[in-house]
Amino acid sequence: MLATPELMLETAQPHRLAAVVPTSLRKVPLYKDQPAIAPVLAEAEFTPSHLQRLPFITKHDIRRDFPNNFLGPNHDLEALLDQELVELEHTAGTSEERTPLLLPRGWWAEQELRALSLNPTTARLLDCEPGARRVTLSSPVCSGDICFTGVPSRQERTIGKTLFLSLSRFPFLWGAADLERIAAETIEWQPRFLDLDPVYGAVFARYCETRGLRLPSLEFILCSYEFVSVCHRRALERVFGVPVFDLYGSTETGHLLIETEQGQFRPSLETAFLEVIEPDAGGIGELVVTTLTNPFMPLVRYRIGDLVEKLELPYATRYVLHGRARDAFRAANGRRITTRQIDQCFAHTPGILHYQLVQKAGAEFVLRYVPDGPGPGSDELAGLGNQLEALLELSAPVRCEKTDLLMPESSGKFRLGYPMPSAS
Repeated sequence: MLATPELMLETAQPHRLAAVVPTSLRKVPLYKDQPAIAPVLAEAEFTPSHLQRLPFITKHDIRRDFPNNFLGPNHDLEALLDQELVELEHTAGTSEERTPLLLPRGWWAEQELRALSLNPTTARLLDCEPGARRVTLSSPVCSGDICFTGVPSRQERTIGKTLFLSLSRFPFLWGAADLERIAAETIEWQPRFLDLDPVYGAVFARYCETRGLRLPSLEFILCSYEFVSVCHRRALERVFGVPVFDLYGSTETGHLLIETEQGQFRPSLETAFLEVIEPDAGGIGELVVTTLTNPFMPLVRYRIGDLVEKLELPYATRYVLHGRARDAFRAANGRRITTRQIDQCFAHTPGILHYQLVQKAGAEFVLRYVPDGPGPGSDELAGLGNQLEALLELSAPVRCEKTDLLMPESSGKFRLGYPMPSAS
């Protein structure tokens, strides 16, 4: 195995873990009084194997007695905010109620830049143009800077070199005036890259295509906020003609993985230590995150709720994203079918912009889809149904329904899969 710079960073990561985690376990109220902590801290040296002896935490643990659970009862959150040492943010609230977060001032930009430096294409642009302009098009709920219940002006939606475009969390209900404004503001801003929720971006891409609009200043597109379907990617690449990269993470952990030109995900080793627990026969398990750069709200063994596949390659470790654990289906034999495995069935079916696969009862499945242009032909749709039926081991055909409207969750994010609760 070659000792590449990346492998050297991987080798050093346990030392960084040992420098950060024991301090958090000793000082942070959420951890220090748990029974499992004392035996681990009694060991001479902290290693990843010791980490595996610690309990998991979830969003519920973050919310419980916040912020005393992280800062302690003697710390004054208001004082920290007044001194501009921390920012109080919230998760979007897609999988459960919104969760408050303590982030060091400027931390979000720092950890994002760390992740973007791991992809040669994104790193090259930001090295040459540190202040490269971008536009962000996502649910306004996903950003602490904009609230979808208000109607901020363009000036209020411009923060530094970023222009926030969306005023509504219902992209399939955008009218001509909404899309005209979004397009006009984007063209005038001349962004070097787009920062997109993939569903919002796909709707915008179709509008640009039908109007013959081009964005010659673009170098690449970043997709984040939710799972990027092959349908979304196909529309974005076709219309804008630049590489599309998936940037994965969460508000509470920062950006953890970035897609490379090879289509795999490279971890941001300085940002967090990643574990994959309870892998299935295919090596797909749940991602558990221990953060390394947030002293105000360190997360130790945080169950983020997403499924990934870990690839240990000769030159480095890579990951494959499989979507939310709660969005996975179960085949007739009980085998878990992930969002990515479902989505791969759409790879050779053109004409679909976005979709939702819904399990109604037992083996009854409904595929609702928004067409991309005229939509798929009958033979293509039948072939797609056959693939889904084989993957899910269904005894009845998938019912396909064409629609112009698919609704997001309350957070403004979209789910691709809706399994029955008993199938989760």
